[in-house]
Amino acid sequence: MIALGGAIGTGLFLGSKFAIGFAGPSVILSYMIGGAIALMLMAVLAEMTVKHPTSGSFGAYAEYYIGPLAGFLTRYMYWICIVLAVGTEVTAVGEYMQLWFPGVPPWIWVVVFAAALILVNAMNVKNFGTLEYWFSAIKVFAIIAFVIIAAWLVFFSGNQDYGVKNVTAEGGFMPNGLTGMWFAVIVSIFSYLSIEMIAVAAGEAKEPEAAVKKAFKATILRLLVFYFATLTLIVMIAPVSEIMAGGSPFVTVMQVVGIPFADSILNFVVIIAALSAMNSQLYISTRMMYSLSRAGEAPRAFGKVRKNGAPLNALLLSTAGIAVATIIYVLYPDEAFTMMFAVSMFGAMFTWFMIFLTHILFRKKLAAKGEKLGYRIKGSRIGAYLGALMMIAVTVSTAFTEQFRATLPFGIPCLILTVIAFFFVQRNKRKRGIAGGHDGAIAASPEDASAGGHAG
Repeated sequence: MIALGGAIGTGLFLGSKFAIGFAGPSVILSYMIGGAIALMLMAVLAEMTVKHPTSGSFGAYAEYYIGPLAGFLTRYMYWICIVLAVGTEVTAVGEYMQLWFPGVPPWIWVVVFAAALILVNAMNVKNFGTLEYWFSAIKVFAIIAFVIIAAWLVFFSGNQDYGVKNVTAEGGFMPNGLTGMWFAVIVSIFSYLSIEMIAVAAGEAKEPEAAVKKAFKATILRLLVFYFATLTLIVMIAPVSEIMAGGSPFVTVMQVVGIPFADSILNFVVIIAALSAMNSQLYISTRMMYSLSRAGEAPRAFGKVRKNGAPLNALLLSTAGIAVATIIYVLYPDEAFTMMFAVSMFGAMFTWFMIFLTHILFRKKLAAKGEKLGYRIKGSRIGAYLGALMMIAVTVSTAFTEQFRATLPFGIPCLILTVIAFFFVQRNKRKRGIAGGHDGAIAASPEDASAGGHAG
């Protein structure tokens, strides 16, 4: 449910609007390309997870197969990405609340909802789990209901206003050409972010191979139902101009259809979806910072826990994305969501690239040793090379879009500072005499690479 909570959120419910703005109806192809990259990512992670079932997952794999710096960068850039994604989700909530309270400044809702979720995460983890279960259940059932209603309207209602005519109207299927369709792939990558958490969870299961296979099949099903089906139905019901004039495309579609109160009901659902994603991302980023501290790769204060087991200091640090989002909302209310979206993208793309690169070296090392894979997915070796190239292409593409103009100017200096931080941390660890997989030498195995605290 945590994995579902992270992957069905603002990227789908609001990010899809920006993707449609880039690509028009060809957004379906954009999400298919992004989905193909996501599936390749799941395939390479699945092979590595079965070989090395460890809670350290891709950070530990990068450290073992590439080097300590690679492991450090992968962990920290992923943490930064998730922290900023929390800010992206909460800015989306501010956007959604405008449907009901257009006169209230959105940043007020950011503060109110952020405070509530920080309080939940500061409590016992059982409270978090219960809340996340119901958050995820509501939005999964709502998406299924949306698909059923929208499919009936398009294919069985007999209403001529819905159907292929909307896909080919207003400039055609690809109004902004191949370029627009490709730029929308950037948005789709953000939508699929957190899909890698399924492999992390599967790696901790009693039977990793069976869990990974199940997760891989579940991913394919989720991509088909939650992304391709919904986006196809959206562009068949509402013309692109109407989608771009509204907020969430899901709410806009319900307004176009005219079902009483359906827009408010769906607006409630998309708010729940954003809060759910924010909740799970806040949980993940807090635990990551806690484990980094326990491994000696972050200040000791972030490894402390309250009596109820909650790592409060790590939680407070992980709310940095919310603070950034609030400031941006006050200064640039009309651009807050797209700015947060843009700055959080670099860490996601870097992490995915590192996972593909790790798999390339993983397969080479196994081949050199003559070892066999416990679980092999056909085409994964080529998929790793293709995935790495695609991530480079997507990252470079952000420089040519106005909406993502902040991605590289934010991401590259952030990466450089993280490299500097690595050498500073290594020096401190040597002074403190911290041994184990994180002391600068490559660990004996990925299991050892996560043993310094990443299992915490």
